[in-house]
Amino acid sequence: MTDQWHGDRFDDGRPRVPDAVLEELRTATIEQVWQVLWDAGYEHQFEGDWLVTHPGRRLVGRAVTAQFLPRRPDLDDVMVETANREGRPTRSDNQNWLVVESLVDGDVMVVDIFGKIYEGTVIGDQLGTAIDSKTKAGAVIHGGIRDLEGITSLSNSVVYYRGTDPTPIRKVTLAGLNIPVRIGGATAMPGDVVLGTPAGVLFIPPHLAEEAAQQGAATRRRDLFAKGRLAEGRYSTSQIDVEIWAEDIEIDYLSWSSAQG
Repeated sequence: MTDQWHGDRFDDGRPRVPDAVLEELRTATIEQVWQVLWDAGYEHQFEGDWLVTHPGRRLVGRAVTAQFLPRRPDLDDVMVETANREGRPTRSDNQNWLVVESLVDGDVMVVDIFGKIYEGTVIGDQLGTAIDSKTKAGAVIHGGIRDLEGITSLSNSVVYYRGTDPTPIRKVTLAGLNIPVRIGGATAMPGDVVLGTPAGVLFIPPHLAEEAAQQGAATRRRDLFAKGRLAEGRYSTSQIDVEIWAEDIEIDYLSWSSAQG
């Protein structure tokens, strides 16, 4: 599924985008990097309108994807039997921990539970603590969480979610781990770089991550120049807010950029 990625991979096969690329993206905004995806034909990678446990934190990491479906007994029986045979004791109502146990440092748990909140609480503060310590990143859950006060006390991670409820997770089956999943109107793949900001969540295909990071850095630099010149009153918005600057403005930018080092 990820044959366009030619770099390192995890043991589970997921693309391993370098840490340096993740760090570059950590200061990017959605608007600064999405154009790279759009130009490459990836038009369904963003989802907004989230609740967020730590609004001041950014979320950056590599996706581990999971899909839950409404419980169907025959499918659930196969899933439970398989997990138990592999030495991972599991029941119908505790399959969420299997996703958490697969995480490593820098991972983001990305869960499609079809927007379910009542009895759709994928994590509480115990699994949230495990995510916090294992990944130091967080999760994107198209569904519910519980124990919100405990989760908001975690020191490293941030969770994007749809709602809270005191009920435990029930009547669902883990149908797939590290498969393509739908998160609202976006398609997420295992190994995608997850970028969560106040605007929402962007799933960046791994083979585009480095270009997106470079483009984001270049756009941030140009934005800094543009806003500075607008604040000084040197140029008008009609001169700055265009796709291509006039030659004299471009020369001014290059001189300014060189002076910044």
